[in-house]
Amino acid sequence: MGKTTGFMEYSRVKVGERHPLTRLKDWKECTAPFSAEKLSIQGARCMDCATPFCHTGMEIQGAVSGCPIHNLIPEWNDLVYRGRWKEALERLLKTNNFPEFTGRVCPAPCEGSCTLAISDPAVTIKNIEQAIIDKGFENGWITPRIPATVTGKKVAIIGSGPAGLSAADQLNQAGHSVTIFERADRPGGLLMYGIPNMKLEKEVVERRIRLLKQEGINFVTNTEVGKDITPTELQAQFDAVILCTGAQKHRDLGIEGSEAKGIHLAMDYLTLATKSLLDSNFEDDQFINVEGKDVIVIGGGDTGADCVATALRQKCRSIVQFGKHPQLPAGRTFDNLWPAYPNVFTKDYAYREAEAIFWEDPRQYCIQTKKIVADENGTVKELHTIQIEKHKDEAGRYFFKEIPGTEKVWPAQFVFVAIGFEGTEQPLLTQFGVETVDHKIKAAYGDFKTNVEGVFAAGDARRGQSLIVWAINEGREVAREVHKYLLG
Repeated sequence: MGKTTGFMEYSRVKVGERHPLTRLKDWKECTAPFSAEKLSIQGARCMDCATPFCHTGMEIQGAVSGCPIHNLIPEWNDLVYRGRWKEALERLLKTNNFPEFTGRVCPAPCEGSCTLAISDPAVTIKNIEQAIIDKGFENGWITPRIPATVTGKKVAIIGSGPAGLSAADQLNQAGHSVTIFERADRPGGLLMYGIPNMKLEKEVVERRIRLLKQEGINFVTNTEVGKDITPTELQAQFDAVILCTGAQKHRDLGIEGSEAKGIHLAMDYLTLATKSLLDSNFEDDQFINVEGKDVIVIGGGDTGADCVATALRQKCRSIVQFGKHPQLPAGRTFDNLWPAYPNVFTKDYAYREAEAIFWEDPRQYCIQTKKIVADENGTVKELHTIQIEKHKDEAGRYFFKEIPGTEKVWPAQFVFVAIGFEGTEQPLLTQFGVETVDHKIKAAYGDFKTNVEGVFAAGDARRGQSLIVWAINEGREVAREVHKYLLG
């Protein structure tokens, strides 16, 4: 696996990035590609570690450790080191339907569990993965795979995110006729509208959709199951149905003044920006424009960071992101040891961009919004906050306490709420008659069957808000179970 002494000879090289002030002028991907020579050296760092934890995909401390789709990481690292790119691509595609997505937007739990990461920076697994698939497309190695057999069975998949797409890909290759229903005007789910161009250019998504269409998958867009077509009609037309609707039921902000104008859900902000960019390069004015405004993002996660990056490109006057948790430590703590996912401080692309303009990281930690105040027109004008402390009780449960005297008023004309999702939207599930638990579809991992005959569930709709690699994992796994159901 890699060069025998590669990890002793070579250091990890950070992925190339376009300069923040340069990339803020456009909406293209932030990263800059590595040369094949640099990637070969990075592949050489992969250790002959006997038990490669990078592809285990187990859960530790409530988070995934290693790759949930069990990518054969040491094998393709070694092949890249040796310059055998086409063979590396073949290994990569054995386990991953869409490496061009995971190589760009996955948080790389594989790197957190890399054996080398015990004492040194991990192998640059994610960058190598993206380079392999990109080279595959560039060299024409990725071509339509037309199924050799046809079973005559028909499967409907509701939702075209990564779970739905991977399930469709697997079932189509098994010879079944697959139709994906998507209520948006473009396929891709969160890949299309939930992740901005700066992380995942939409031509990358559209390229894969074109390929899936060439391979025989049928996409029906602008169609909402439950409104445009009923579950009963769907079940009469198809032999099996898979619900991959995602977890799009937003958490409620639930504070005084949250009904003021100028307060938007983060996903609405990102979706409208991407759609307007694709439809008209922002000429249609069908987006939320924060140019010259003070913007606050409530929620400290990746979606909040994407809102920061989007607002910066729209030339906001100021930007702040509120998070309720303390700043993470620079290195692993005693209760977060390898191979658990490393809960350490990092600086996402959006924060480097904010620093380039405003000379400071926009994140505020341990802060709670108490109320939102609107002006005489009902538009938000300021947020009132207080600092909080995180404590642990005798049972090991965390709770927060307010710190008196730390109240502050923040000016804002736009507020974007990025505090996560409770689960999947319920109306469609009620129409299907499927059982739910904690706002998620009740279906066991492994068989993915709901209580309704012939109806299966996978991805965030079943497990709750999660990673793209878990969505692909569940899409592949549910496809196997549906295949067994159809053929016996």
